[in-house]
Amino acid sequence: MNVIPCSINTFKGLYDISGVEVGQHLYWQIGGLQVHAQVLITSWVVIAILLGSVTIAVRNPQTIPAGGQNFFEYILEFIRDLSKTQIGEEYGPWVPFIGTMFLFIFVSNWSGALLPRKIIQLPHGELAAPTNDINTTVALALPTSVAYFYAGLTKKGLSYFGKYIQPTPILLPINILEDFTKPLSLSFRLFGNILADELVVVVLVSLVPSVVPIPVMFLGLFTSGIQALIFATLAAAYIGESMEGHH
Repeated sequence: MNVIPCSINTFKGLYDISGVEVGQHLYWQIGGLQVHAQVLITSWVVIAILLGSVTIAVRNPQTIPAGGQNFFEYILEFIRDLSKTQIGEEYGPWVPFIGTMFLFIFVSNWSGALLPRKIIQLPHGELAAPTNDINTTVALALPTSVAYFYAGLTKKGLSYFGKYIQPTPILLPINILEDFTKPLSLSFRLFGNILADELVVVVLVSLVPSVVPIPVMFLGLFTSGIQALIFATLAAAYIGESMEGHH
């Protein structure tokens, strides 16, 4: 029955972890806040790439798609299929949310390997994927938690909370704890994999000639795509689970 104290301690621990860093980093002091400038700059670049690409691709839509429009329509179909598989027939309103999560994480992960770090010089540190910072991944995981609570409450009303005593009231503490572990699992999985991949590449570059790390970098690009897919799939699965029994 110590679920609330345990949860408080968990979030205190998560706050402490948010200050953990590897190497040197660039910070901006804005008022009384210390902002992680590297993460902010790369996030802006990622957002600009996504908005610019979509604007260019669909500025003149054609009945028979070609080029960029065809590519983005393929991505849209992929996200629709993913959402429908995990959520069910009521997947439609959630496609924008799942798609935004997938695309932002996918491009963010790739930016860590593809951004010309030696061309863009910073006073301290180097540009890296926003998702190799625990603060970013937590910021992505928390809206996912809000989304599946919102989906369940919208669909079931207050009866949604009945799931916490199913199949027996004895499981109430465990079922409550599960809702706290979902965002933690999402954030730590993404953060750990991306940070580990970038550290491996950095270590190899410092130890061996530049050509040797290239296969590892290609493997990192593949892993980055998989991590974006896993995050989006789990987010959709959690939303579908919260709406379960009403399809």
